[in-house]
Amino acid sequence: MKICEIFTSIQGESSLVGLPMIFVRVTGCNLRCSYCDTKYAYYEGVDMEVDEIIREIKKYNLNYVEITGGEPLLQEEVYELIDMLVKNYNVLIETNGSVSVEKINPKAKIIMDIKTPGSGMSDKNLIDNLRFLKKEDEIKFVLTNKEDYEWAKDFIKTHKINVKEILLSPAYGILSAEELAKWILKDSLTARLNLQLHKYIFGNKRGV
Repeated sequence: MKICEIFTSIQGESSLVGLPMIFVRVTGCNLRCSYCDTKYAYYEGVDMEVDEIIREIKKYNLNYVEITGGEPLLQEEVYELIDMLVKNYNVLIETNGSVSVEKINPKAKIIMDIKTPGSGMSDKNLIDNLRFLKKEDEIKFVLTNKEDYEWAKDFIKTHKINVKEILLSPAYGILSAEELAKWILKDSLTARLNLQLHKYIFGNKRGV
């Protein structure tokens, strides 16, 4: 596999926000979102065998591992890595929603993006993925403006979504968290305001 970086940080998003985790950032992405904050992961990285990755993970005394990108599902070996990790870790997979999640080990927790128009990639959403999500999985909308928010509201209303957690995240530095919070409260929307906590702690430093 081509791996961009392996590091520890505080989980900044999802219902597990605030927990310390090991992050495996996989190289490569098939999308080019307007607000992407990890463009270096498009190409940078080193080739590692699955066993090497696991040895690196074992150096850290943590119980949670998140596999992220880029888009981790573009590399076929990621499924072997997930299968190995779920034996000993709580595993999260963060995916952009444009690649099928059907083959992901059910013991792993999926955090799947639904791309809004403001990302420039909303035509890449693989809607069929909603069928394969478990109750314990989560979907995330990154919003850049009110139009994105209204689009997300309509998506939630018109699609069958079985997950417990729906996350609405203001694009960092683009949409005010306060503004988004007001919209959610006004509409009594059953969704979680999802701030990128790691950004507020560490800023835009690479690796977190």
